[in-house]
Amino acid sequence: MAEPLLAPLGGVPDLIETSEGLGNVLAELKAGTGPIAIDAERASGYKYSSRAYLIQIKRNGGGLHLIDPIAVGKSPYWNEMSNAFADQEWIIHASTQDLACLREVGIDPKIIFDTELGGRIAGCERVGLGPLTEQLLGITLAKEHSAVDWSMRPLRPEWLNYAALDVELLVELRDQIAELLIANKKLEWAKEDFAAILKAPPAPPRKEPWRRTSGIHKIRDLTALAIIRELWAARNEFAKEIDLAPGRVFNDETLVLIATKPPKGFGDFKKALLRRTRLTSMPFEKWYEIFEAAQKLEGEDLPKLRLPSEGLPPPKMWQTKNPHGYARLTHARAAVLKCAGENLMPAENLISPEAIRRVTWPTPPVEVADRMKFVTKELAEFGARSWQIELISGPIAAILGEIEPLIVEVEESQSESTTPESD
Repeated sequence: MAEPLLAPLGGVPDLIETSEGLGNVLAELKAGTGPIAIDAERASGYKYSSRAYLIQIKRNGGGLHLIDPIAVGKSPYWNEMSNAFADQEWIIHASTQDLACLREVGIDPKIIFDTELGGRIAGCERVGLGPLTEQLLGITLAKEHSAVDWSMRPLRPEWLNYAALDVELLVELRDQIAELLIANKKLEWAKEDFAAILKAPPAPPRKEPWRRTSGIHKIRDLTALAIIRELWAARNEFAKEIDLAPGRVFNDETLVLIATKPPKGFGDFKKALLRRTRLTSMPFEKWYEIFEAAQKLEGEDLPKLRLPSEGLPPPKMWQTKNPHGYARLTHARAAVLKCAGENLMPAENLISPEAIRRVTWPTPPVEVADRMKFVTKELAEFGARSWQIELISGPIAAILGEIEPLIVEVEESQSESTTPESD
């Protein structure tokens, strides 16, 4: 049975709130040895921004530290920390969640070890920090404060204890995952993926992000869609201005209700917004003007029912639009699942589903010898790592001549998302 760890072994350190204190942290970390474990707490769902509201760092011989980046503010020690450990490995669990906010304050790791991704590649079934720690170290971590509002001040002692535990065993966890990777000859695969994360550019902004409004898929009336589009933009602008999550200004349910059952007059409009918010000070008059203007839009000013698709059509449409491509896709998915199973990892970590669609949609070269070259080139241009190309190019090239589809029970047999497990 796993042993619970209720607090850091050395106790919860004092919270660092000054630039001078950050300098002392840097000095202590320099006195330590080995990789640096780091984590950040954001106020997702509470604030508009994705900034870090707490940073936790630990290094063997260099202590465990909790830093309030809001209180510390701008400090030369942030960048100095990056420069001082440019040749050291930074251990981060689910690094894609925290790298942006760490870089925002000035911490920009050059080498990382992602314990969440490493666990996936190693073949661990559950890769949240808690399950991994329990499985590989035999220790359970307290996780009851994972959804708190980290922007609140002062930070509560029990929250700081929880946050400290996120890095307390991260070095030991990294070592256990590395051992698994080495034993299965996957360490170089993981290193390639870690390096790719650091090099990845920021995700481009979504086109027409208002279309992600919860419940919008049921709406077919173009005027209702116009109301949602215009009020979504107004809400988003206001939320950004006051740094509050848009859903806390007023939620999507209210937005859809106003669009589908338009209030009669300013009073009803204001009541509809106030019913689902804790805010009392909002630009109601301005938003009502936007609401009224949206109702009067016509013709080309109205939104299209759906966002025009770019790139390849959804796989469910392949069977009619490109029957042979559909056949290749079903065989390719089966080949990916088989290869992923043989290598003990999720299919989406073996190769991106989008990469497989890219390879199977076009008609491949007729010559069998050219198919391997075609697959390798397409995957490389998509950004697949060398180990992924080496593993999957052969199986994919071998099925490109298929013209009859496999019968699959679930159309989307591969996950479209690789959202990391952080807790």
